[in-house]
Amino acid sequence: MTAERVNPPELAPPTGFSHAVVATGSKVVFLAGQTALDADGKITGDTLAEQFERALANLLTALCAAGGTPADLARVTVYATDVAAYRAQARELGRLWRAAAGRDYPAMAVVQVVRLWDETALVELDGFAVLP
Repeated sequence: MTAERVNPPELAPPTGFSHAVVATGSKVVFLAGQTALDADGKITGDTLAEQFERALANLLTALCAAGGTPADLARVTVYATDVAAYRAQARELGRLWRAAAGRDYPAMAVVQVVRLWDETALVELDGFAVLP
């Protein structure tokens, strides 16, 4: 994939995301929502950071299995049950993102939800990628 990250100077500087991503490739991979489920279907981690790290790992595992890499991510949506807690931990979550996915940020959004499919889940990530 070729990806052009677009961050117009008229908008606030992005932190941990890109305002727009122009992706050119031949294969689009849609990634289902991933929570902190382990291989046995149990939510792991008690904290938002622990669950975010596992949910991101699960998303990247699905992407890798489809032939992609973190740099191929064009869009990711984060669903959090507590956006205030997410914002308070943004620095740590950003560190976890960079360690797993690097600094080629996709277009992103964070949305607060009442609850997720698994009642103990605190965060879920979904998105899509464009592969060469």
